[in-house]
Amino acid sequence: MKKIGFDSQKYIRMQSERIRERIAQFGGKLYLEFGGKLFDDYHASRVLPGFAPDNKIKMLLELKDQAEIVIAINANDIEKNKRRGDLGITYDTDVMRLVDVFREFGLYVGSIALTQYTGQPSADIFEHRMKALGLKVFRLYRIPNYPSDIQAIVSDDGYGKNDYIETTRSLVVVTAPGPGSGKMATCLSQLYHEHQRGVCAGYAKFETFPIWNLPLKHPVNLAYEAATADLNDVNMIDPFHLEAYGETTVNYNRDIEIFPVLRAIFERIYGECPYKSPTDMGVNMAGYAIVDDEACREASKQEVVRRYYNTACLRRLGLASDAEIDKLKLLMRSLSIDPSIRKTVPAALAVAERTGEPATAIELGDGRIVTGKTSALLGASSAALLNALKALAGIPDELDLISPTVIEPIQHLKVDHMGNKNPRLHTDEVLIALAISAATDELAARAMDHLGQLRDCDAHSTVILAQVDDGMFKRLGVNITCEPAYQNSKLYHK
Repeated sequence: MKKIGFDSQKYIRMQSERIRERIAQFGGKLYLEFGGKLFDDYHASRVLPGFAPDNKIKMLLELKDQAEIVIAINANDIEKNKRRGDLGITYDTDVMRLVDVFREFGLYVGSIALTQYTGQPSADIFEHRMKALGLKVFRLYRIPNYPSDIQAIVSDDGYGKNDYIETTRSLVVVTAPGPGSGKMATCLSQLYHEHQRGVCAGYAKFETFPIWNLPLKHPVNLAYEAATADLNDVNMIDPFHLEAYGETTVNYNRDIEIFPVLRAIFERIYGECPYKSPTDMGVNMAGYAIVDDEACREASKQEVVRRYYNTACLRRLGLASDAEIDKLKLLMRSLSIDPSIRKTVPAALAVAERTGEPATAIELGDGRIVTGKTSALLGASSAALLNALKALAGIPDELDLISPTVIEPIQHLKVDHMGNKNPRLHTDEVLIALAISAATDELAARAMDHLGQLRDCDAHSTVILAQVDDGMFKRLGVNITCEPAYQNSKLYHK
């Protein structure tokens, strides 16, 4: 079993209390810029074993009666049809998904902030659609020379031109579908408007990573650099905090670079800045909830390798740069690791070398490695999936979970009626066949009962998987990586 390195209950308790303290510090009203993913933070759950992906939502539920949510979306991202890389949906669609999820948790969504608005036609359509659905939409306009011209920004022609977002609760959580959506600008614009109305309000930032009270080169913080290789984020010692307090803390380059501007904006709004450093602005308590540092170090090293493989596959697809790969290789060297620390990698490669065909390996929760090879009936990933279920259910390897008499009609349907050239069953087809078999076969039913135990297992394929197989592993919660190579030399791959 994987070691637990993080105490979620302690984190939720400390984090909610820290936010309450910050609300009180500013007289009862706080705009909280919420970075990262609110309810599906799988990166945090991988590098901090024991961190539940929905911890942040659980923490907010502790503040449910005080909190309302504002979702910021950049009008330019709507116009460009920008998509979330993990879900494949556009940012404007994700806004609706976020609203639904927040409401399902019982959290109040107050409004939508349409940032960088300059009359984009797609943004107008989005605004009309949101209002038709009963949501409030407020426009925040593009400010020339932002963020350098402080005098213009903090004026009636800067923040003053923006709509004032009407909020009713003491904690306003500003979140977004992704980076660059204008969360900070939304918070600062609101501070200007609140000050103009004589309302005491403050600002704080909630980012889980980098963890400010861990060492700069701690694997958890380096895993954050790996996760943001495409943004070229770099962890740094916070020089403002070091100068003010003589204390070494960690932040990242963009917050450190923008802090002098933020300080000037605060001084222009309030007459003084309430913070002496970027670290001061944060409210993250994750570092205090680490209970097994070594477990988190090892998990983070695994995450760096996982990010390396994901980026290598994206580069093979033409969606990532050589610079991103070089950065990830540098991070691995700095941690004195290579891809072989991911146990599924050498296991899968050994099967592929022996058979001359693609192979897949899965590491179970107890450390056992099961593999799957390509056959006439099954693809390697499908075979590995069935073999993993057999191992979990204690079913002998030589027994078939699905009879060839069940598989062959499916192959006939695929090839002869649906135009597929590959007769082998993908993972989704295998699971459907297994579910059908489970109705009459006790072994298949036993195997189905262990599907949930695949969550958080690691897997590796010696070729880039078809979208259906990649998606199925992700839906099962399996951390899949692939060698950056295709099974064949065709230019078009589904």
